[in-house]
Amino acid sequence: MGADTIILTVATLVGLYMAANIGANDLANAMGTSVGSRALTLNQAVFISILANLLGAILAGGHVTNTIRKGMIDPQLLAGSPEHLMLGMFAALVAAGIWVHLATVFGLPVSTTHSIVGAVVGFGVISVGVSAISWGKVITIVLSWVVSPIAGAIIAGAIYYLIRQKILRSDRPEKLAMQWSPYLIGSVLVVIFLSFIFKGLKNLHLNLGFFQALAIAIPCAALGGLLGRSWLKYLLRRDEQAESHATPLQAFFAHLQVMTACYVAFAHGANDVANAVGPLAAIFSVVKTKSVVMQVEVPVWMLAIGGIAVGGGLFAFGSKVMATIGGKITEVTPVRGFCAEFGAATTILVCSRLGLPVSTTHVLVGAVVGVGFMRGMGFLDIRLLRNIGWSWIITLPFTVALAMALYKLLTILFI
Repeated sequence: MGADTIILTVATLVGLYMAANIGANDLANAMGTSVGSRALTLNQAVFISILANLLGAILAGGHVTNTIRKGMIDPQLLAGSPEHLMLGMFAALVAAGIWVHLATVFGLPVSTTHSIVGAVVGFGVISVGVSAISWGKVITIVLSWVVSPIAGAIIAGAIYYLIRQKILRSDRPEKLAMQWSPYLIGSVLVVIFLSFIFKGLKNLHLNLGFFQALAIAIPCAALGGLLGRSWLKYLLRRDEQAESHATPLQAFFAHLQVMTACYVAFAHGANDVANAVGPLAAIFSVVKTKSVVMQVEVPVWMLAIGGIAVGGGLFAFGSKVMATIGGKITEVTPVRGFCAEFGAATTILVCSRLGLPVSTTHVLVGAVVGVGFMRGMGFLDIRLLRNIGWSWIITLPFTVALAMALYKLLTILFI
């Protein structure tokens, strides 16, 4: 077995390890509220999220990625020593994987993007120096710790407040839900359509402006809303004819919640699988070309394997983070779960269009907190939220320090 084969084999195993940890932590966030509200069983959530994540990775994933994720350092600074870039990517994947693994063991949802960025900064400090790091981008990530959860909390909390005031507290909630159903379903579909156009389907190169996209999304959403009203009528008739543990109102919001959760899982595959396969693709490129390039092609098979590994990580280790998002922060019902998922999807869309830095994980946690806050502070687990907050703060320094140590060790051993 040649040296290149050994390097690529080890790199693939490290990339799969990182991908599995992404699934156990990041992807678990997408379906956590659906499981917590009992809209889906654990097995159903795992199957749906694996499928949606895999489709997102293959259909909408980044087939061309920066050699170094998020442009934290310029790859050309390592052009004269591609072996340093290769070892740096090894160190970054291992450091980020270890941190996300530790967070998952304790059931703490953390940002895998922030983890890999911190690890890249760590090896970059040693390999090219402190001055070569894009510290402005690092500051942007730090700002997202504040922007993401607050934005998610405000939007999800506002949605829950409106639904509670307009529907849940009325004498005839089913009747009002019927009246509001076209608008609720239409709003969900508008956000999903726009999110797909602007974030999820980048490979189609649609290049549509906001108003052009809106002109497509609104008629489709309106049609979906009208069909949804008929669907709610069916749920009401079915409930009259058979005993059910869930009321028609709960079933209605549970289905809406699953729709938004599927979108979040798809978007996760489109955007976050690259956190594992991007560095892996860079290693493959260095081994094959013996040089450093600014951007590398990510083969479809690599995206597919990454998507499968992410799903496998969710299946094997994702239950703890699911439990945190789905019930430990605050009790989640289908209505509250829908508000959190829809609020998170809306926040990600709005903030992305405004150019504001957001983390999907942080937004979703903030959305769950926002819904719980509208019920009262007594319904939130403050101790758990404090632990989650500390895990977010620790992410960058931990991965930076660990990647520095691993990179130094690897260079001593192999260079």
